[in-house]
Amino acid sequence: MKATLHITAAHNGHRTYLQQVQFSAPFKVMDITEDKAGHWLHLMLMSASPGILDGDVYDMEIVVSQNSALHLHTQAYQRIFHMQQGATQQLQVRLETGASFCYLPHPSVPHEASVFTNRNQFHLSQHCRLVYGEVLTCGRKLNGEQFLLNKYHSLTQIFLNNQLVLQENLLVQPALLPVQAMGQMEGYTHQASMVWLQPDADIESLQAQILSLLGEEKNISFGVSRAPISGLIIRLLGQGAEQLYCCLQRIHQLLPLLNPSTVAHAP
Repeated sequence: MKATLHITAAHNGHRTYLQQVQFSAPFKVMDITEDKAGHWLHLMLMSASPGILDGDVYDMEIVVSQNSALHLHTQAYQRIFHMQQGATQQLQVRLETGASFCYLPHPSVPHEASVFTNRNQFHLSQHCRLVYGEVLTCGRKLNGEQFLLNKYHSLTQIFLNNQLVLQENLLVQPALLPVQAMGQMEGYTHQASMVWLQPDADIESLQAQILSLLGEEKNISFGVSRAPISGLIIRLLGQGAEQLYCCLQRIHQLLPLLNPSTVAHAP
């Protein structure tokens, strides 16, 4: 199935609103914003499909206009089913000057023999705030399907003023490279990553706070590194998807907003 999604969020001088939305099956979009007078627009991305199926091609485009703030939520874990050919998903996000965008989707669960390629591109203008995360499981762990997927490839590229500033390349292909080899998962079954980019932020202080927060978690390994531009990159390894997903959510709560001259209220 080929499916498309287009969202444009705009700012009217007081709040962010949904200016335009177009989608085809199985996508659905719901406005779940509680504070209708607040600065942030919260949208729920839903799907009528039980998961990603063989031959699926998803093409998603999101525009966050000047000074707008969009938080995109997902409804549930993303199942990637048994495949013969494979499936692909492409996400293109454009942030105009002073825009903020947060997207922390639920974990992905690749089933046995699944083949999935994911491409994310974020195009940032000046003074933008980006929060993006990804959680990948080993598969249906309780069913004994640990790393029985054929291939999972996720490439994330971030551009600032049309210049590539950060690239994340995640490839899990057990037949090519054993996942438990040295320098790979090394006994862990789940992994997560998160990118936070924001100008004029106190990076050193936030790095210390995140390290302290993650230090209280049990049975995980983690690292928090400075990004090439103002921001942080967080990586986690663990044994459960819910724990890692909750860690990303708690980290997000620590992150500051843009300068009040550009962004008025918290999400």
